[in-house]
Amino acid sequence: MLRKVINPILFLPVALCINSLNVFSSETKNYMGNVLDEKENISFIKYDEIEKIILNNPELKSLQNKVTSAKFNLSSQISQRYPSLDFQANGLPKYTLGKNYNSNLETLKTSQFTANPSLIIRFDLIDPQRGSEIKIAKQNFKIAKNNYEIKKKDLIQEARKRYHKFQKSYQDIQNKKFTLDLSITSLNDAEAKLDAGIGTKFEVLEAKAQLSRDKLSLNEKIIEHQINKISLKEILYIQGDIEINKEQSLIGFWNHKLDKNVKEGLDRNLSLKNLLLQKSIKKSQANSFLSKSKPNIYISNIFSSTFSKGDSLSNEIDYEEYGSNYTNTISLNFAWNIFNGGQDKKSYKSKIADAEAEKYAFENLKNVLTTNISKAYLNLKLNEEKIISSIKEIDSSKESVRLSRLRYDVGISTLKDVLLRQSELSNAKSKKITAIFNFNLNLDELERLTFLEKNKNCLDKKNNKIGDKKSICNISI
Repeated sequence: MLRKVINPILFLPVALCINSLNVFSSETKNYMGNVLDEKENISFIKYDEIEKIILNNPELKSLQNKVTSAKFNLSSQISQRYPSLDFQANGLPKYTLGKNYNSNLETLKTSQFTANPSLIIRFDLIDPQRGSEIKIAKQNFKIAKNNYEIKKKDLIQEARKRYHKFQKSYQDIQNKKFTLDLSITSLNDAEAKLDAGIGTKFEVLEAKAQLSRDKLSLNEKIIEHQINKISLKEILYIQGDIEINKEQSLIGFWNHKLDKNVKEGLDRNLSLKNLLLQKSIKKSQANSFLSKSKPNIYISNIFSSTFSKGDSLSNEIDYEEYGSNYTNTISLNFAWNIFNGGQDKKSYKSKIADAEAEKYAFENLKNVLTTNISKAYLNLKLNEEKIISSIKEIDSSKESVRLSRLRYDVGISTLKDVLLRQSELSNAKSKKITAIFNFNLNLDELERLTFLEKNKNCLDKKNNKIGDKKSICNISI
């Protein structure tokens, strides 16, 4: 009888030890259920294709139409430089029927068809407002084009962010699956020890509680993954299902120095250029108000003619009578609004004040951009360190889990210690996933803010590849 009890006790640690050696091979098991099942007609989205796909976004197309509108408005204002031709006709034709009676005179009758067409040609030699209006239209056209580019770049950055987020959520699922596998192993070990009489019910309950928490956490990540997919589809304006490369990797490296980032970002920022254009528009509008009080000189040519058939103011109507006449008048004209109560002068001062406001808005945005570029650059460097640190932490945590499980198997440690080490390993993996995610976001943000491009390789100050194996450039993700 004693022999039957001793044998299970002796062989139990061996069995548990074998089980713990295989614990890390369980990452490939699938606990995602039907939620992530593949569907038909899936569009595979590559990171490099986002810039092209984003052109289908309705918000971007709306701004494209505004660019077209501004372009036509510019053409409309430029047309003021050319002569205008008007055609007028007072009755085409006009029929007049009447009788003129006077007791001392003969009664006169009228029955006549007439037509009075005229052509008016006008050419403004001096129009003080014309130059300002054309300049304003040109600047509004530039602003419309800049707004389109700004929105396009913002949408590209946001789409890339959602792409990385979708990718990250998949990696989070894999991490939670791995943690769930560890919890299942811990529960099996606890139940095996309890059955062998060397464990406690408390350890089994503790393992079950941890398993329940891990299942809930996994489900949360699965739902988050689906939400991220919907968000990515929304900004890319894709109706069907999508799929992306699920493996996380560094999308590039940033070899540009901070001072270059700030300089390029400020020199090429379209929002800053728009503020300068707005300031110029306000000044042009101010000058336009002053131009109202300046003389307007133009040449006009009026050609008018009259055609008639019938008789007018005659004793007897001759219905076959007809006639015609024409006149042509060429004149140099002058118009001058000398005084309107000072309204134009006050409007001028109002627009000049608006132009000064744009100046301060420019300086404020310049300061904000400098701060944002510096933050993105420093955060990128910080996340480089976090990636390296998290990789080292994962290696140490894996070894800690292995050792703590061996200690638990031979009875010199508790299950609580094993669960704690499992949690540390899961957190280390999560830190790595988050650090890579933030690193890629920082790269995209720097590209957006500075208009510089990320690099495929790490380079030092002399543009040579960095060979340090511990550097972010050469670590294995």
